[in-house]
Amino acid sequence: MVKEDSTSSSKTPMRVGVVGVGYLGKFHAEKYARHPDVELVGVVDSQAEQADKIAKQTGCQSFYNHKELFGKVDAVSIAVPTEMHFTISRDFIREKVDVLIEKPITSTVEEADSLLQLADEHGVLIQVGQLERFNPAVVALEDRIKKPLFIESHRLSKFKPRSLDVSVVLDLMIHDIDIILNLVQSKIRNIHAAGIPVITDNIDIANARLEFESGCIANVTASRISMKNERKIRLFQKDAYISIDFAEHGIVIVERDEEQKQNIIPGMSINKRDFTDADALDQEIRSFVEAVTHKKEPKVTGRMGRDALEIAHSVMEQIQQTSERLIHTQDN
Repeated sequence: MVKEDSTSSSKTPMRVGVVGVGYLGKFHAEKYARHPDVELVGVVDSQAEQADKIAKQTGCQSFYNHKELFGKVDAVSIAVPTEMHFTISRDFIREKVDVLIEKPITSTVEEADSLLQLADEHGVLIQVGQLERFNPAVVALEDRIKKPLFIESHRLSKFKPRSLDVSVVLDLMIHDIDIILNLVQSKIRNIHAAGIPVITDNIDIANARLEFESGCIANVTASRISMKNERKIRLFQKDAYISIDFAEHGIVIVERDEEQKQNIIPGMSINKRDFTDADALDQEIRSFVEAVTHKKEPKVTGRMGRDALEIAHSVMEQIQQTSERLIHTQDN
């Protein structure tokens, strides 16, 4: 963390590393390298050529094993494939290094629980890289959303040959699961889900209906084989309809206003806002640095990442059960 120099009022930079500098990790390294209160000590990748390339671009040292960072850093971003999240995060937590773990936090809920317990024992912070929480459109609405009654989300993506080691539920849908859990603030009563693999061995398109104890219903769809890219959530609450476009960083708020007689919906005002200049990843990195510096709870805690993972696994279990019932019906 950033520490006060005992002999002056200056601060020594927080020492940071990035483990895994592929598609996403390289952006983490770039953000840290530009942060005024951070020293990017090094980047780690098992592909030596990639590690050397990103290290040269960001002005730091390259390493090929994450353990080479032990004793050199105060915090790390972990952006390796999901199946490696647990072991690498565990190793850093044992070294009392604060961690930013890309989503999903781990492969299994049991692994997530183990990390949370270990972090508590060592006094270490865990932040989970649920990037959409830092989308300015979402941030702008945090105080405007009150007890939503119905939510509809679509996260559709053209096919990309990455993140195929997990299903679309853990790859894409988990973003919306995390956001919805944060907005509804209620326990889930029932989950109904369906999905199928199309061009990979994992689920490529999925739909889930989440029924909350509060009465809210969320209908969540995710696909990584779409003909277009779309990332939207629509929320309905008493006297208001709110639409969030994650890709365009825009929001539309339709709410009761008796003076508005000529709008598309009489008696309702329509307000639009755009946040095209914002950088969600930069805000996520800055939030992590601030949390580590001041030893305060991150915006997206390890517990939140764990809870989103648990619901995602429940969705996948429902999909598996639905598929088995379909096969059984066809066989009969």
